[in-house]
Amino acid sequence: MNDYSKRSYIIILVFVLVALVFLIRLFRLQVLDSTYKQYATNNVLREVVQYPARGLIYDRNGELLVYNKTAYDLLITPREVKAFDTTLFCNLLDITREDLEAGIDKAKKYSKYKPSILVKQISPENYAVLQEQLYKFVGFHTQTRTLREYSAPAAAHALGYVGEVTQNDINKDAYYKSGDYIGVSGIEKTYEAQLRGTKGVKKNLVDVHNRIQGSYLGGSEDIPAQIGNNLTTTLDIDLQLYAEKLFKNKKGAVVAIEPSSGEVLALVSAPVYDPGLLVGRVRGANYSMLESDSLLRPLFNRALLAKYPPGSTFKTINALIGLQEQAITTNTMFTCYGKGSSPIRCTHDHGTINVVGAISGSCNPFMWNTFRSIIGRSKTSAEGFNKWRHYLLDFGLGTTLSEDFANSLKGDLPTVDYYNRIYGKGHWNALTVRSLAIGQGELGATPLQMANVAAIVANRGYYYEPHIVKAIEGDTIRSSFKTKHGVEIDAKYFEPIIEGMSRVVKGAYLIPGLEYCGKTGTIQNNHGIDHGAFEAFAPKDNPEIAIFVYVENSKWGASYAAPIAGLLIEKYLNDTIATNRQYVEKLMLNANLLDPNKIVIEDDSEE
Repeated sequence: MNDYSKRSYIIILVFVLVALVFLIRLFRLQVLDSTYKQYATNNVLREVVQYPARGLIYDRNGELLVYNKTAYDLLITPREVKAFDTTLFCNLLDITREDLEAGIDKAKKYSKYKPSILVKQISPENYAVLQEQLYKFVGFHTQTRTLREYSAPAAAHALGYVGEVTQNDINKDAYYKSGDYIGVSGIEKTYEAQLRGTKGVKKNLVDVHNRIQGSYLGGSEDIPAQIGNNLTTTLDIDLQLYAEKLFKNKKGAVVAIEPSSGEVLALVSAPVYDPGLLVGRVRGANYSMLESDSLLRPLFNRALLAKYPPGSTFKTINALIGLQEQAITTNTMFTCYGKGSSPIRCTHDHGTINVVGAISGSCNPFMWNTFRSIIGRSKTSAEGFNKWRHYLLDFGLGTTLSEDFANSLKGDLPTVDYYNRIYGKGHWNALTVRSLAIGQGELGATPLQMANVAAIVANRGYYYEPHIVKAIEGDTIRSSFKTKHGVEIDAKYFEPIIEGMSRVVKGAYLIPGLEYCGKTGTIQNNHGIDHGAFEAFAPKDNPEIAIFVYVENSKWGASYAAPIAGLLIEKYLNDTIATNRQYVEKLMLNANLLDPNKIVIEDDSEE
């Protein structure tokens, strides 16, 4: 055999060996190794996220408040997209060509290989039409969503709303991905973990026309979504609706609490808005409209965020502190005329009165003298002020009352350091900060805090943490809701205060067959008409409701806040308004305090 023949055999052998290696490699890849089989499967496999329905929300009596309706998202996977009829596409989805192009560009920047949402929250009606034509648009598919629906256009601030997650939300919790939704405010935010449920995944096989042919492996690899927990709130929706009705064309807030439990019966911030405005594809435009209203500020939750000076409703606390500190007794008498009316004047001449008369008549000089006596019992004004301030903290002012209310504020409660910075250490005293005695000056409290004060007085010295969720299906509420919080005021000192409050309720305030207690308040306003407030509870004995009403630009507490509070108490306890009081209801319903030309103000004999 010559050298040429040997070389030929060697070359042939090399080729045979190479071919054999390739055959073995192909056999392993195609028969033994499932990787490429899985890759081939993935070309016709589509994983669709299954979004759970959020938990339902009920009122305290089992009335459904918030439920879900179906909507759909259209997703795009840029790598898979083929040429399509953009005009037909835009008409089906009611979007512009500019919207489409911007959406595709955004999807490509996110990922050419991963699906991302192109059009959100398509209605079932539009989806039905789209689904018939979807096979024409390769690279696009849909996923099911649920949107919130409301049984009544009420309680928007209490319930809150749901919105798309931000990058900050995603960074905080790996559960969320771009395009997910999260509770943004109210109950939806506070109880997001319970309401949201758990996402699932469904694997579908699709054909070359992007049409679903069935479940992958018979659905054995699907992960079902778990729906969210249902919540029962403490709200009484009938009382809530009535309060919102009474606050039509007014600004302010109402908080009503069941004193024996701390359960919030109604929480209103006015002007109100329909929670349905912040659902669906119109949410963005509606939110911008509401947010841009700088005059009415409907999105601002006055019940939890407004730091209102409490005015004369604060006098109940000041008097209680005075009694506890023995700065005054039930027999202490102060005069409110002549020199006695200085440095804080009274709006009426009460003569010489005791603490019961001071509460019923809302006597400013009595409260100033009480405040001065409290501060003066200590060695220094700063020491006396700190003691007085400690009681306010005990009543829940200057603190966050409850974790059940997302973003609620502590209010304004000045400190010794604050006054030292303003006036200099040792250069201020009770006279310097005298406005605090009548709930003015640097003092600011939220309506939630003042409603809790009413509950404390109603209970003769204790309260339960105010909360708005009564029960969670499959879970428990916070144990702190059951903890009794006592204030450092002896129960006996509440009786003269309650007697004074019972005398306030007279004339138009009277409710047939019901004895209740209240305290009016007028709050100075340097920017226009004064504000009015009313703190109350009912019945006088074994109270079932404590309430605080604040009406902006209403001049006197007796003009609007007190009648509204009385109507709400009557509605809650009697379920109807007595015939001889329906004229009061009509006056409150028709009052328009947003139009200065229509404001009707009556003098308040108690301010």
